[in-house]
Amino acid sequence: MRVNETFLSLQGEGRFTGTPVFFLRLSGCNLQCPFCDTNHQGYREMSEDEIVQEASQHEPRHIVITGGDPAMQLTQSLVDKLHESGFFIQVETNGTMSLPEGIDWVTCSPKGQPVLESVDELKVLYEGNGTDLSIADDISAKEYRLQPLDTGDDMRNRMILRDTISYIMQHPRWSLSLQTHKLLGIK
Repeated sequence: MRVNETFLSLQGEGRFTGTPVFFLRLSGCNLQCPFCDTNHQGYREMSEDEIVQEASQHEPRHIVITGGDPAMQLTQSLVDKLHESGFFIQVETNGTMSLPEGIDWVTCSPKGQPVLESVDELKVLYEGNGTDLSIADDISAKEYRLQPLDTGDDMRNRMILRDTISYIMQHPRWSLSLQTHKLLGIK
């Protein structure tokens, strides 16, 4: 598998914010979103057994598989091996490709034309008034989150955050997801 990086940190977004996790960031994505925080050029090849071995050297038994989009590489055999080693598996995906069975928590931040119809957590990047949230009508989820888009411009980010909070207050189906790892200055 093409692995962009592995690291220990706190989950910074969504349902498991603040949870110690082992991150497995895979390289490669079928989309080219301009705000993506992954450099897809660099990677190292790792076998599934090497991935499980490296993850197992650490205490958190919560693994977040992200990318790019992990659906491009994630296999049923890796999911099974991680479960056999006692891991809770969380996947963050754009939803445009199917995933293996048995993933414990699927967070979908939909982009493009999603094929997933049901996920655990739907996390929509909110750019302010005018953001199309109709995707929530097409994908059912246990939890619905709006995450203010980080534009890299502090003034614009404050306006987007204000608009996000205002929208959530008027539409309580949604809750706020912040990129707390950025606020805390951690990876």
